[in-house]
Formats: sequence, C-alpha cells, structure tokens
Amino acid sequence: MEIKTTGSKVTIKGNIKSISDYQNIKSALDAMKSSTKHITVVLEESISIISSVIGYLNKLVLKDNVDLEIIVHDDNLYDLFDDLGLIQLFKVKRV
Repeated sequence: MEIKTTGSKVTIKGNIKSISDYQNIKSALDAMKSSTKHITVVLEESISIISSVIGYLNKLVLKDNVDLEIIVHDDNLYDLFDDLGLIQLFKVKRV
C-alpha cells in the first residue's frame, strides 16, 4: 500500500489489509486534520477496507468534525460502504 498526500487530498494505492496500513493512514490523516477540516481520500485500487480504518474515519467525522469525502474506484468497495450505511456520512463517490 502507498499513500500520497497533496494539499487536503490523500491518495491510497493498493489494498488496505493490515494494521500497519491502518497506522500509516491514521498518521497521514492526523497530520492533515490539524491544518484543514476538509479531507478527500481517494482509494484507487483497494477492493476492501479493514474495520479499524472505518472506525478511525468514523471518529474523524463524528468527533473531530472533519468534512470527509471518499472517492472509490472499485464497485465492491462502494457496495461495502453502502451495506454499512456510510455513503452519506463519508460522502462516498464512485469513479
């Protein structure tokens, strides 16, 4: 998994599948949330997402009041967010 940050945008390439992936994502987003309240996360290749990342994103929106937008490239990942009822909360869009 690779993470690239540009302004208030985080692009993640590869599958999100391990605790170290979670820690890397959390570190990148923690660094951003101190300077901006709008973050766009682009999930280019991931077909799934681990629960700890979903929990952290939930905290960002509900506790830290971050305006989060997630852009997914995989239909199955979009369907997962939909099944979990997170499309509106995370402003998930499919590309």
